[in-house]
Amino acid sequence: MKSKLLCFLLVFCFNAAVAQYDTLALRKVMTQMQLELVPDARDDYFSYRVRNDSLIFETSNEAAFKKVSTVIATNYAALHAQITLLPALTSGLPERGLINVSVSNNRAQPRNAAEMMTQGLLGMPVEILKRQGGYYIVRTPDHYVSWVDAAAVTPLADADFKAWQQSERVVVTADYAHALSEPRPSAARVSDLVAGNILQVTGKRKRFTQVRFPDGREAYVANTLVEPYYRWIETAKPTAANILAVARTLLGVPYLWGGTSVKGVDCSGFTKTSFFLNGVIIPRDASQQVLVGEEVPILTADTLDVAKSLKNLQPGDLLFFSAAKSRGGNGRISHTAIYMGNGEFIQSAGMVRINSMIKDSANYDDFQSRTLVAARRYIGQAGRAGIVPVAAHPWYNNIP
Repeated sequence: MKSKLLCFLLVFCFNAAVAQYDTLALRKVMTQMQLELVPDARDDYFSYRVRNDSLIFETSNEAAFKKVSTVIATNYAALHAQITLLPALTSGLPERGLINVSVSNNRAQPRNAAEMMTQGLLGMPVEILKRQGGYYIVRTPDHYVSWVDAAAVTPLADADFKAWQQSERVVVTADYAHALSEPRPSAARVSDLVAGNILQVTGKRKRFTQVRFPDGREAYVANTLVEPYYRWIETAKPTAANILAVARTLLGVPYLWGGTSVKGVDCSGFTKTSFFLNGVIIPRDASQQVLVGEEVPILTADTLDVAKSLKNLQPGDLLFFSAAKSRGGNGRISHTAIYMGNGEFIQSAGMVRINSMIKDSANYDDFQSRTLVAARRYIGQAGRAGIVPVAAHPWYNNIP
């Protein structure tokens, strides 16, 4: 659990009968602190509103909370300032919750029309930072911050969350499945299910497992579609063969911006799903994934060296691409794929497909080969920064 400060809500209410502040100057100060302390909205929440002699500021970043508090107290003592570190004890919200639908769509802003950033899977634990209208802003186990429809999350009090962590659970291992109202194949459906969903076990009925959803719904799932959670985290191995086996099951799945499930994947959602279904949590986006793991040399004079790549790369390595490279520049990492061997890689681009970096190959991908700029090895790195086994994640398991 996130460490707490003694005071989460800091309110400065001084003499109101003072001249109004230069709100433009104050906004510039706040923007500069945001760029300095929380430059990436995927990592932490940082929001402020300045009006006349008042400031309302919220953040999930402890360093930003302390810095803004100090700056305001020192330089704007007469300002009416409400400064909150999220999650706030005063909100009355539980700090933890579970995704309660097969796949949740998590967005950049609290509205359905906003950009989809990522997805959550049924039974995924989340940190609830704040509620706004019909949405929660949550942090997922990969430390990614996004907004999700409140109906897709079941908040849990500490005792209930710990009980869930210690409970008997199953993981859906089939690509797609259904939870049924009765223990028979023709029964009415309670919900759809996808690979990676986690459900609490409440009983056994011959060929079916009785399960409970986080929101209390009861259902039955065929035993052939699930595996006991504790067996899964012990036996799931992120070997090259296993990673590629999962990746191949996604062949033909359509590209979906923000997708991280078998219903649809973007490029980094594809690599993330291939690892998660083998028991490992990796960073969400390609620009984050390239920062962890072991570097694999593939360039010569800042250009892809195919001979070097064929020599150094191993199946299961992640490849990273920058679209700016095609324009002669060095920009942000914009795409990722999994190396398969013999110059081939599997990627989500339009759909999940297999391509090659070798020009004479029938499946040669000219654009991706010209924009390939880096490679990282995750195999054998589980437990290091950014590559976390599900078995070792304190949100999924009651780890002291």
